[in-house]
Amino acid sequence: GPRVLGMSPTSGSLLSEESSSLPHPWLILCSTRYGIAFTMHMCNFITAAQCTVLNITIVAMVNSTDHRFQFNDSTEGLPGDSFAFSYLFKVPVYNWSPQIQGIIFSSLSYGLILMLFLSGYLAGRVGTKRVVGVSLFATSLFTFPSLQLELDRGSVLGGQHTLWEKWGPPHERSRLCSISLSGMILGSFTTILLGGMICQNLGWPFAFYIFGGIGCVYSLLWFVLVYDDPISHPWINIIEREYIVSSLADQIHQPLPIKVMLRSLPLWSICVCGFGHQWLIITLMVYTPTYINSVFNVNVRDNGFLSALPFLVAWVTGILGGQLADFLLTKNFRLVTVRKAATFLGNFPSSALLVVLPYITPSYITTMTFLILSCGLSSFCHSGIYINVLDIAPRRRVISTLIFIFLTGATRGFIFIAAILTPTVNGFLLDQDPEFGWRNVFLLLFAINLSGLITYLIFGEAVIQDWAKERKLTRL
Repeated sequence: GPRVLGMSPTSGSLLSEESSSLPHPWLILCSTRYGIAFTMHMCNFITAAQCTVLNITIVAMVNSTDHRFQFNDSTEGLPGDSFAFSYLFKVPVYNWSPQIQGIIFSSLSYGLILMLFLSGYLAGRVGTKRVVGVSLFATSLFTFPSLQLELDRGSVLGGQHTLWEKWGPPHERSRLCSISLSGMILGSFTTILLGGMICQNLGWPFAFYIFGGIGCVYSLLWFVLVYDDPISHPWINIIEREYIVSSLADQIHQPLPIKVMLRSLPLWSICVCGFGHQWLIITLMVYTPTYINSVFNVNVRDNGFLSALPFLVAWVTGILGGQLADFLLTKNFRLVTVRKAATFLGNFPSSALLVVLPYITPSYITTMTFLILSCGLSSFCHSGIYINVLDIAPRRRVISTLIFIFLTGATRGFIFIAAILTPTVNGFLLDQDPEFGWRNVFLLLFAINLSGLITYLIFGEAVIQDWAKERKLTRL
């Protein structure tokens, strides 16, 4: 039958559909490819949980009442309220300054940056199943002794995108990717919530043991459930296999125009704005429990509950933000307008609320309201800069796999540099000025975030770039 071409409301990517080959809507969620997406969702859930566990356990690990800080000085005991098993277990409490804590948080991201660039290549060579599965098992195993192996965690985050090269029909990739990636923010919320309870009742080491154990078990399940492509999957329905393979049959490959891409202002605007937004996100994720502890001095269990609330709201608003973007595009709003509006809502109000926070009188209601609004609004960026790469270089038959892997790896790698710099700089500011440290942290955050936002509002675009278009070669 004839092909019908259209634009996806969320990503602006090209739809190429044959009505005779499309499955019935009620069968979609029962399909194998969506089962793969939910399996990847849980993998991201566990990965985010292991990334976030230190953010809440640090409240119990550090003696916040002793200001004679040393790098590796520890005492046997329990801070704050007594734990349920205090008579059976004595956990160490470290005298780490804010600057040392910042260095520790930053060190967790060194390997992540490297593997974000390499994981796509490795997944293409040996398969996503092996790269992600081995990486998840390794990082879970190293979580047991309270170590964080971000080299392997970077492979989980970066290698998964190659999976949809073989499993995702072009017009379903946005949905499949959003399902899998949504596990990250839900994992952060769950870890901070449960981590506070675990620290309060069992001691902080058990938070690492539990989440590390879950990851080890799930990595074994991953090897059973996930296959690199529909052809090698033993249980997939024949009709679904033919549907996926036929939808991917017309993809082509073309050379990687690195020099032209490096001169692309729209691409750089995404990177710079994403860097500023990640500075905001890293500050919220890493320092929300510490900030609540410094303001209210609550026990670690209550701290976990209060710190988790903003991330629950962020998970909800992230989903609603995508629906709102779809709605606006169906009302004939320009794609670039929707992307820039979502990016503005995810950056400026969030950072502005944090700047105001140190100047108001601390109370549970006002402080938590500001934190919830800041964290919740930040999720609008999921419908802005983070999907904008697919607008300027959409994943479809006219763009090669190599370009897509380079774009996702390079942009994520550049953006996640903030994961290294943010804790180090914030820790230094908090250590140098205990009285006005938080004020300086939030002012710097606002300046970086606003600079990136202005760059994107000026240079950001949502049209396919020339270097992402198909180039027809003529033989002489």
